[in-house]
Amino acid sequence: MGEDLQPASTQAPSQGDPAAESGSLGLTSAGGWGAVFLTTATTVFLAELGDKTQLAALLLSAQSGEPVVVFIGASLALVCSSLVGVLLGRWLAGLMPAHQLERLAGILMVGLGLWIGRQAVISLMTS
Repeated sequence: MGEDLQPASTQAPSQGDPAAESGSLGLTSAGGWGAVFLTTATTVFLAELGDKTQLAALLLSAQSGEPVVVFIGASLALVCSSLVGVLLGRWLAGLMPAHQLERLAGILMVGLGLWIGRQAVISLMTS
């Protein structure tokens, strides 16, 4: 058979391809889509445990007595918010290298944490 056919993991990444630059995120093509899927599912699942979204779903389910409807609504909301993140991430990956995107995400997370902490302190001082 043809010698041109190579497994995807041995082909040289094309320059400017955002997928090729994802190596700094630890999501290389060596593991394929299964590794990316498992990493994503595990990360999002762990990040959402005890999150305010989960607590809101818990309260809505208890108040409404309609856990199936709450589950469907919460699931749809998570899918939609994840879609926004995926599309925004794909767009940003076309504008900047992965390491800069990681740095920007880190700065945003620290900034949000500081802002939320500030709001909590202000709330405690005024009550």
